[in-house]
Amino acid sequence: MNVLIIYGTTEGQTHKIAVFLKDEIENLRHQAFLFDANGIPPPPDGYDLVLIGASVHMHKYQPAVLHYVKMHVAALNKIPSGFFSVSMAAASEDDESKEELEEVTSGFLHETGWYPVHIEQAAGALLYTHYDFFKRLVIRLISKKHGRSTDTSGDHEYTDWAKLKIFLNNMLKQ
Repeated sequence: MNVLIIYGTTEGQTHKIAVFLKDEIENLRHQAFLFDANGIPPPPDGYDLVLIGASVHMHKYQPAVLHYVKMHVAALNKIPSGFFSVSMAAASEDDESKEELEEVTSGFLHETGWYPVHIEQAAGALLYTHYDFFKRLVIRLISKKHGRSTDTSGDHEYTDWAKLKIFLNNMLKQ
């Protein structure tokens, strides 16, 4: 099976997840091809499965991912495809945060006309050591409100790798 993985990332966690999926696919003896949506990714034609990932920032996904999906929506809707959405809201126990995330995802899919077989909401990471002073302060305040780590001396990953393996295995059965 030939699997195309397209991703958009802002802070790097979506890229890390895309690489993880690629490695898992190859461990299962399939071929995986990984492309950043900001480059010139190939069209989905000719692949058996397409996985597209993007992270939520300011209630939106990366414009390059939006552009790719809009450009190739007809092909994406003809072959099995899955969407992995990366955000801290996916780690939240707060119903309001989860509803907002669903609205962002639904809006993206409605705007593009894409109907992926499966959507995986994956938790991201708090990369405090990568943030400037202002962003670190803002993220710390948001994290405190949602009960996440406010220790800015290190990074904190919330991604559930086992859940991503289940998503991938379900997609490979399509």
